[in-house]
Amino acid sequence: MTEWEHYCKLLECGKISRREFMSRTAALGLTTALATSLAAKAATAATPKKGGTLRLGIGHGSTTDTLDPATYENLYIQSLGGAVHNKLTEVGNSGDLVPELAESWEPSVEFHNGKTLDADDVVASINHHRGEDSKSAAKPIVDPIADIKADGKDTVVFTMKTGNADFPFIISDYHLSIMPSKDGKADATSGIGTSGYTIESFEPGVRTKLKRFPNYWKEGRAHFDAAEMLVIVDVAARTNALTTGEIDAMDRVDLKTAHLLARNKNVKIVETSGTAHYTFAMRTDTAPFDNNDVRLALKYALDREALLKSILRGHGVIGNDHPIGLSNRYHASASDLPQRKYDVDKAKFHLKKAGLSNLKVDLSAADAAFAGAVDAAVLYKEHAAKAGIEINVVREPNDGYWSNVWLKKPWCAVYWGGRPTEDWMFSTAYAAGAPWNDSFWEHERFNKLLIEARAELDEAKRRAMYVEMQTIVSNEGGVVVPMFNNYVMGLSKKVQHEKMGSNWSLDGFRAVERWWFG
Repeated sequence: MTEWEHYCKLLECGKISRREFMSRTAALGLTTALATSLAAKAATAATPKKGGTLRLGIGHGSTTDTLDPATYENLYIQSLGGAVHNKLTEVGNSGDLVPELAESWEPSVEFHNGKTLDADDVVASINHHRGEDSKSAAKPIVDPIADIKADGKDTVVFTMKTGNADFPFIISDYHLSIMPSKDGKADATSGIGTSGYTIESFEPGVRTKLKRFPNYWKEGRAHFDAAEMLVIVDVAARTNALTTGEIDAMDRVDLKTAHLLARNKNVKIVETSGTAHYTFAMRTDTAPFDNNDVRLALKYALDREALLKSILRGHGVIGNDHPIGLSNRYHASASDLPQRKYDVDKAKFHLKKAGLSNLKVDLSAADAAFAGAVDAAVLYKEHAAKAGIEINVVREPNDGYWSNVWLKKPWCAVYWGGRPTEDWMFSTAYAAGAPWNDSFWEHERFNKLLIEARAELDEAKRRAMYVEMQTIVSNEGGVVVPMFNNYVMGLSKKVQHEKMGSNWSLDGFRAVERWWFG
């Protein structure tokens, strides 16, 4: 992307004013006529209308959800965070990194409570996730920060422990919301932010009502007068709500009936592909999963092609037991890392190496983990039986799955949204001691490479490091990663949007801010 194309994108997204666009493109040597033409094109790329109440039906949510960004763990609360909070940077709808609060062309940015954003708020908000006592899921990704301090009211200075080429991406993480502060402490539980909507009411795991914040600093965003987020875990109920007009959009369309839903003249199916993936996470600190040959046996005992066909109905791609997807920069191709396939003989071989002739294990699953998780577990059971592995599928309740099952039960189904960079994904879920390391896995070589690759600027060397890390996770890690899923959403045809962001579901968690009624 050229520099002037970047400015076109910023203007289209409402990140800079027309005057700022004209000034910046003039500095690049563009004629006034050409700059005016580009500005007109960018401005008319989408013509949002103001008004209305957006109603989102969301297939995630838990009664244990809180407004503290450090605890965000499912789409309901993540989308709420996207509606009421800004971050320092933002992943745009084309996957490019654009400034958010880190660079503003307005005199000031105001919190919902009237307080003007300053550097102290940024310092306190990031520090909320740091420190030895932090329980934040974002702690691993801010751990590379050695020090953070305010330099006046408008400048924040980050000092890193080592080089970190991905740091601008990392500070766009949905946990790293910028919150108001007092006496050096962030106000983490009030839900007060700087974004386009304020919270009228919040019911954990049930619903949230929002209303537009009149002093929002972004141009061309926050078009709805109000929004309502409804947790509707049952996909049939969610689909019925969309077709009857009770909601305007839903996530996690039932892939078995998506083709039927698409026939509805009032509904459109929107699909994006990013880094999202499904896993079966084994606690490597718990027998028998502490034996890598047992883990390999389970990896070979799964027919991934069958799951892709039966569970995703082709709306995704095969996984290779690591979390780095095709859209990631340093994805290990088949020539780098051969695709693992269903192989009963190899599964039996690794069982024998583990000193076993058969194996019986429990696998916890609920559709709260991912749509079709229980069906996937049952299929897994059928595949593994041929290798002498008996999988007992434990059907867990949907409500409370993420607080009562994930990170607690020895083996369970898990959904991951993925991350835009390799370091971000690995630091969040595979680094030793990371709060969301759901396999409780530690590998000395992997953790050494994690630090080294983060600071490496030579592209060839960095790629080699990340390929080796993917290989280590695939061959020695505690997760089975059978497939990468597309985000498949159902929208009323009156809902309009620009190109849909694929970094997270519901337009990168920004549906409430970015969409409008046509």
